[in-house]
Amino acid sequence: MTIRNDILDKLSHVVAIPSCAHKAAAMLDDPDADFDELARLIEFDPGLTANLLKVVNASFFSSKRPILTATEAIGKLGDTQMLQFVISTGVAPTFVQKVEGYDLSPLDHLQHSVTVALLSQELGNVLGIDYPDYTFTAGLLAGIGKIVLGHYVAVNVQPMLDLASRKGLSFDQAEDEVLGINHAEVAGILLDSWGLPKPLVDVVRHHLRPDEFEGRDVALDLVHFGNVMAKMVGVGLGVDGLNYIPSQKVAERLGLGPEHLDLTSANVVFELQSVRDIYMECVL
Repeated sequence: MTIRNDILDKLSHVVAIPSCAHKAAAMLDDPDADFDELARLIEFDPGLTANLLKVVNASFFSSKRPILTATEAIGKLGDTQMLQFVISTGVAPTFVQKVEGYDLSPLDHLQHSVTVALLSQELGNVLGIDYPDYTFTAGLLAGIGKIVLGHYVAVNVQPMLDLASRKGLSFDQAEDEVLGINHAEVAGILLDSWGLPKPLVDVVRHHLRPDEFEGRDVALDLVHFGNVMAKMVGVGLGVDGLNYIPSQKVAERLGLGPEHLDLTSANVVFELQSVRDIYMECVL
């Protein structure tokens, strides 16, 4: 069995998104969904209900009065933020793993993931462009492949580091040569197996190499540079460090300049701690 096939075989051992969260995400992706039915679905899952109420009552959302039911919470968040919540909290427990090999603690990886999500969304705001609703969620899930390779497969990254140094490769290129697959592709395959929406899966799968994606997705462009910026500001750096290649084509397509990166990073610093705390509450 090749290393790639061994990795794909081990994907079946990764804990899947809970069925209730999966059903809720599917309903939110349906424009004709009945939100009363969605509220009932969430209310029958104590964990999902508790996390939803934690999020919606957090100071981040500045509620004037306590929100006590799933129905009220859905009404306050709206369908876009609800989709982000349902998917990300359904997947969040997977993030609380030490990522062996990549030298990332559970907190490091969670913080990096949240930072990528915030930067991706805020970059769109700074550039003044319309971006898809799933941009935040795609940014949050972009690094989940490292958990699969580091925790479930326990890959030895040293050969990849040596190869990258010797041949002048980016880290994901070295992953491809040594493993036959890179962590972004692993993430895309995993999320597809969980039944998550294809546009979201495509962004995660191609976020390291957006030039290989056929067509254009603004979310992909933003998440690509959200990931670049998160590494530049030093949040959740592992042994792979900054060894990735930013796409010049995407930078030109977005009209991206240093001033946009600086402003985006500065804006996100102010909200990073509060949002990170919300996610930590949902998984502890």
